[in-house]
Amino acid sequence: MKVAVIGIGYVGAVSAACLARDGHEVIAVDVSQMKIDGINAGESPIVEPGLAELIKSAVSSGRLRATGDLEATIRETEISLICVGTPSRTNGSLDTGFALRVAEQIGAVLAEDGVDHSVIFRSTVLPGTMDSLLIPALEKSSGKKAGEGFGIGYYPEFLRESTAIKDYDQPGAVVFGRRDSKTLARLHALQGNLPVKPAEVDIKAAEAIKYFNNAWHALKISFSNEAGNICKAVGIDSHEVMGILCSDTRLNISSAYMKPGFAFGGSCLPKDVRALKAKARELDVASPILDAILSANDEQIQSAYRLVQASGKRSVGILGLSFKSDTDDLRESPMVVLTERLLGKGYEVKVYDPNIRLSRLTGTNLRYVQEYLPHISRMLHEEPGEVLESDVLVVSHKNLGELITPQMQADKYVVDLARLFDDRLSEGNYQGICW
Repeated sequence: MKVAVIGIGYVGAVSAACLARDGHEVIAVDVSQMKIDGINAGESPIVEPGLAELIKSAVSSGRLRATGDLEATIRETEISLICVGTPSRTNGSLDTGFALRVAEQIGAVLAEDGVDHSVIFRSTVLPGTMDSLLIPALEKSSGKKAGEGFGIGYYPEFLRESTAIKDYDQPGAVVFGRRDSKTLARLHALQGNLPVKPAEVDIKAAEAIKYFNNAWHALKISFSNEAGNICKAVGIDSHEVMGILCSDTRLNISSAYMKPGFAFGGSCLPKDVRALKAKARELDVASPILDAILSANDEQIQSAYRLVQASGKRSVGILGLSFKSDTDDLRESPMVVLTERLLGKGYEVKVYDPNIRLSRLTGTNLRYVQEYLPHISRMLHEEPGEVLESDVLVVSHKNLGELITPQMQADKYVVDLARLFDDRLSEGNYQGICW
């Protein structure tokens, strides 16, 4: 393919060199004459292992050249990868000025008759930036509609400096933010040799994936450092601890617990996070990550309360009271907290949980309900019938979703804390906790 790479920085230089190596005809575009001259002389504009050799070979073969003429490059190519910088402003917000100017310039070329081109942004931009800023700029400058008059897409990069070529060739994930089928086909043709099957998602989702990918990496580093600080204070080898933690690929390094939903609870997580926080204070070790965990968890309970409040209705049926399905453990259940919050605000609450029935509870669980939750025990129903008559139904256990008939979905206000429907997002009387 004939490819334009706009912006010869860390991402652009690596992308251009790898694409040319893989047989594409690449024109790299930049405003810096120094970078242009360097590329055309076969020199790398950045320090990156293996990149200088790739660029020299690509230029020698005639598959890579650089220019400052953006307009002519768009006319000559089928697809452009926009790799310009999006730095932070002094207040922390994102500066999209470079991306916006490029969009306006490309749009002016797309306005010409006969230009068949797909514009792909790789620059890191916040979710919604393409739809709210960059696509409108392209449409305004071109007088054409994205996905019809010209192709559009978002293709986030996951390249680490110092290992960028390896990351390009052996990606953990490939994400195509798509709008039109022609551009999607061009992206597949462009990267058809990669060993990972690309995920095809909405453009906004692709933007979000990039940001939360980076935030997750930052959180892991800070969490590990915090764990290391506490370990050091008590004379433990933190690398040994974290090495064994990471060896568990069933729970620790896996998709387990990485599904957005309701708050955590139970006999372990809240108690143990609190204990670690207390130990850190005792050791005079700062623990901002641990401090934020329980606060974030309580905010998720409050989010559920706000969804009920937004319904404007006062009759609430709770389906699922234990901290997770298939257990009768109520210790630190976030559903107990939510129920108490609703009761405290004067809501009429009814509760059904097939595992929490006073007629069947025995021993410690029965005493816990009688001694600590007498106000809730009076709300418990042995069968779901009366609970389902409530105006608002709050479902916390996925296996109880079968009680919500299609007619109820139409008539009731449903607050879904368990992701009952894999293909449904919040709309009207249906509200998911975070989808």
